[in-house]
Amino acid sequence: MPTIALNNGVEIPQLGFGVYQVPPEETADVVTQAFEVGYRHIDTAEMYRNEKGVGEAIARSGIDRGEIFVTSKLNNGFHRRDDALRAFDRTLADLGTDYLDLFLIHWPLPGIDVDYVETWKALEEIYAGGRCTAVGVSNFNAHHLNRLFDEADVVPAVNQIEVHPYLAQDELRAFDAEHGIVTEAWSPIAQGKVLGDPAITAIAERLGRTPAQVVLRWHVQRGDVVFPKSMSRARMAENFALFDFELGTDDMATLTGLDRGERTGPDPETFNYLPR
Repeated sequence: MPTIALNNGVEIPQLGFGVYQVPPEETADVVTQAFEVGYRHIDTAEMYRNEKGVGEAIARSGIDRGEIFVTSKLNNGFHRRDDALRAFDRTLADLGTDYLDLFLIHWPLPGIDVDYVETWKALEEIYAGGRCTAVGVSNFNAHHLNRLFDEADVVPAVNQIEVHPYLAQDELRAFDAEHGIVTEAWSPIAQGKVLGDPAITAIAERLGRTPAQVVLRWHVQRGDVVFPKSMSRARMAENFALFDFELGTDDMATLTGLDRGERTGPDPETFNYLPR
């Protein structure tokens, strides 16, 4: 499994397993299957309500904790400093671990009465305390990041954003790279919407691969971290089999050329959801 060095030297596996929308009561079994397939990078979030299931799977796996890279994200309702610190403590307790590999601000939330710079400074405190080996952000655009550069001390290690062939995000990815920030791609196959695209299916047929493998390989070759989600063990294994083939330059350009600026999820400039 290839890894990517973050800006503080921490190595993150380039392929992970996401648990967005995995029901809490099924999470332990699903993540256990992912471990059996070979995944060692799990991406969860407080908002997903399944951190306890991830922790149960880690505990039952018998895998050394140091061999598993665990990411979680701050719930939108806890952006004030003290709330963020308490939320992080709950995350550690729910995961049954004494440290996280990566903790992210989930959304910038432009319409709430707490400035995300305050939230970021809370994550800086967590990082300085040694209970998280790296901190980063999710769904931040360049102007959000520029404020952190100007008003805070730690440069985010990652920016987790929606990326897929219909939303290539080349400008923001380039901005991240310019500032030493690794881009992570969520919704990497656009919730399946790109898999029937004739350009993608033609490449898949020619290479003897599935459309999902072609799209995920595109992400990998672009240098992003990617973490597809599946409840099916067969699909988990399919998504894991990305490192014994390559896309040619023309194929890479074909997938990037499908960009429509089309989101499957919310726009960070307007999204202000607070869970109740």
